[in-house]
Amino acid sequence: MAVTFTKPKKQFTWLITGCSSGFGLSLTRIVQAAGHNVIATSRNPSRTPDLVAEVEGKGGKWVRLDVDDLNSTQVIKNLESSGQEVDVLVNNAGYSIHSPVETFAEEEIRAQMESMYFGPIRLIQAVLPYMRKRRFGIIVNMSTGAALEGRDSMGGYAGAKAGLDVRTTGLTKVLAKEIAPFNIRTLTVGLGAFNTNMGSAAGMPKNPLPEDYQGSVAEQTMQSITSGKMPWLGDKDKAMKAVYDVVVGEGAGAGHEAERFLPLGTDMFARVTTVRDYLSHAQEVFGDITNNVGIDKRFWGLEESSQPGRMP
Repeated sequence: MAVTFTKPKKQFTWLITGCSSGFGLSLTRIVQAAGHNVIATSRNPSRTPDLVAEVEGKGGKWVRLDVDDLNSTQVIKNLESSGQEVDVLVNNAGYSIHSPVETFAEEEIRAQMESMYFGPIRLIQAVLPYMRKRRFGIIVNMSTGAALEGRDSMGGYAGAKAGLDVRTTGLTKVLAKEIAPFNIRTLTVGLGAFNTNMGSAAGMPKNPLPEDYQGSVAEQTMQSITSGKMPWLGDKDKAMKAVYDVVVGEGAGAGHEAERFLPLGTDMFARVTTVRDYLSHAQEVFGDITNNVGIDKRFWGLEESSQPGRMP
C-alpha cells in the first residue's frame, strides 16, 4: 500500500550542504526565489564572500559546515535550539577522485566514503529526532548515475554514493521504510552529466597508472573529466528546479511527492535501462537456478502444494 505524506502549510527551512558552487548554489537560489528559508553551508564561507552576502541579503543564513568533521552535527543542534526547524535536509556536498579500482590508495577510498557516506549519515541521524517529533521532514540525497551502472575510474566515487543510495539496498532504501510512519520521506536524486565544476574539482589519484591501463576507458574517462572536456549534457538549474518541484509537490512534482528516486539528465534514461536489462538478463539466464536452491520441502514437512520459498 502506498504511503500518503502530508506537509504543513508553511514555507520550509532548507539546510543544504555544499553551496559554494554547482548544484548546491543553484538549488539555494531556486529555493530562496520561491520564498523559502535557506541555511546554506560550505567548508570555507570566507572564500565566497559575495555568495554569502547574496544569500544572507535575501534573508537566508550561511554557516560553515564540513561534512567530514565528526562534530558537523552541532550545526543542526544549534539551529534547532535557536528555533530554526530544519524541514528539508539536502546532502549535496562531495567530490570525486578518479582511478582504476586496482590503484586506489586506501586513504582515497576512505576519504570518499567519509564525505559522501558517513558525513550524510551523521547529518541524517542528527536531524531525524527533530523531524520525528514534528512528524514531518524530507531527506534529499544527491547521487550519481555512476552509482547506478558504474563507470570506469569511478569506483571510489560510485561506491560511496551507492552505499547511501535508494536504488540498491543502500542505507536510504532502508531508511525510507523506517521513517515513513513518521511522515518523513526521502528523495534520492540520480544525476547524470551536468554543467557543474565537477571536473575542475576532481582529485588526482596518489598512485600512478600502470602501463596496462594506458589508453583504457578508465584513463580516457579520467583525462576527459580532469581536463574539462567531458561533454556536459544537462543544465544544472533546470535539474535543481525539478528537485525543488518534487520536494514541495508543485509543477512537474505535483502528485509525486512520495516518489523516492528522481533520475535527471538525458544520459540517465539509458543508464536506468542498462540496469533494468542487467537484472532482467540475470533472471533469464539463472531463473531456474534461482528457484531451485531451496531446502527440500520434506525438511519442513510441507505438502507438495505449498508455495515454493514459503516458510511454515
